[in-house]
Amino acid sequence: MLVRQILKTKSPELISVTPDQTVVEVLRLFRDNNIGFVVVSRSPGECLGTLSERDCCYAVAEYGIEAPTMRVADIMNRSVVTCSTQDLLPFVMSLMTDRRTRHVLVMDGDASVGVVSIGDVVKHRLDELLRTEQALSDYIAGTPYH
Repeated sequence: MLVRQILKTKSPELISVTPDQTVVEVLRLFRDNNIGFVVVSRSPGECLGTLSERDCCYAVAEYGIEAPTMRVADIMNRSVVTCSTQDLLPFVMSLMTDRRTRHVLVMDGDASVGVVSIGDVVKHRLDELLRTEQALSDYIAGTPYH
């Protein structure tokens, strides 16, 4: 499965924050949108970095009670893991494993166009396994293919 096929099943909106927003503002955004990852940018398609729930937890561990009022620019991840819309799902899975990340930013040229999360990977692999199971069951039962 190609990354672009996964993006078609998701909301087209890529949620981003500015570098000047505070950590607590981002955490509220995470809560309100039921997400755990945002792109940091000043304009659509731009990526200055990313911020995840994990990054926020590390900030609290390092800076304590100052963390919620810190700027996103002070704690964002500048080493962004990316893939292309043309990449295959196993490649994205290997990126997640090798880089120990739960999110991969999807790029179309120089523009960020979406995010593939570990939840997306699990969902699509599970769907694929269920389709395979059904095909094998149909084959064993002698059900004709359509």
